[in-house]
Amino acid sequence: MRIRPIVMLASLYLIGTVPAVLAAETPTDPQIAHIAYTAGVIDVEAAKQALAKSKNKEVRDFAKNMVRDHKAVNAKALALAKKLKIKPEDNNTSKALTEAAKTERAKLGKLHGAAFDKAYIDNEVAYHKQVNNDLETVLIPSASNAELKSLLETGLKVFQGHEQHAEQVAAKLQ
Repeated sequence: MRIRPIVMLASLYLIGTVPAVLAAETPTDPQIAHIAYTAGVIDVEAAKQALAKSKNKEVRDFAKNMVRDHKAVNAKALALAKKLKIKPEDNNTSKALTEAAKTERAKLGKLHGAAFDKAYIDNEVAYHKQVNNDLETVLIPSASNAELKSLLETGLKVFQGHEQHAEQVAAKLQ
């Protein structure tokens, strides 16, 4: 067995910690759909936490964008899955993502003010870097359905913008 790059997604919410999740096979379209959807839900939840805790305008504006964009992409993903009669399939990667996000939200929940803002944005930079890498190197190449692949490619462009935006906000918080 080998560790697939997509498994690294699970470490996004645990910067510096890589869970040992192994994937011997290329993910299937139903698994890809679930991984992508889960990653979007996680970012919406993180953004909602930021909106509840942060008073920083740039952080709040970034979080609002995350809620808007990830909800929109996830709605398109669900509509496409329904159209294609693909039932998103839970898998080790999506489970690891969910657990890592739960841990990170708890960690962020203990922070306040500038410390929260910095930790949230630093995590968002790392999260989007990894998601974008995994979209490019694993999810898009592994998708067999052309419409799913196209949606993932569109999402990648949006998420690359998120990465740049997060980096800009991070630079202002230094």
